Amino acid sequence: MREHDLDLYRRIEAQDENALELLYDRYEKLLFSFAFRMTNNKFLSEEVVQEVFTKLWTKKGMYDESKGKFSSWLLTITRNTSIDLLRKKKETPYELEERDALLDERPSTEEVVEWKESSERICTAVKELTSEQQEIIELFYFKGMSQSKIATTCNIPLGTVKGRVRLALKHLREKLSNVQERGVRE
Repeated sequence: MREHDLDLYRRIEAQDENALELLYDRYEKLLFSFAFRMTNNKFLSEEVVQEVFTKLWTKKGMYDESKGKFSSWLLTITRNTSIDLLRKKKETPYELEERDALLDERPSTEEVVEWKESSERICTAVKELTSEQQEIIELFYFKGMSQSKIATTCNIPLGTVKGRVRLALKHLREKLSNVQERGVRE
């Protein structure tokens, strides 16, 4: 029987190396692909994964189950570590600036993680977005660009960028909830 992530995390807090190995085996490929999508660099992505598991091993009491799924939290750490390493090494083709302070307009990290965990359904849903919305989602989530930077890079108004992000997320949520409720694609 497969042990739950939370149980493995608690064992890691107690310095159980086997639990760390089990979580590594479970999440290494997902974290690597998520980091690679952000960094576009194999070696940097490997460094991100190593850093994430080092943080997991050395910092006790970081995960709070009341704030969301363990996998969402782990991918949030991966995302932040990717951005930190890109800034530190200055290997990104885009200038990584602070995200817009408009938190209420940003989707939560948990939403992004759930999309990643259901990659086949997500790929199908993303393909149904307009090409403009697909481009905005790619730049915002996987290239680490702020909405302001996207507006400048794409030469479109900031309001248009925000609207496309909101509309794309709305369409993705609808399509994914339909698939989840019915178990079939519409």
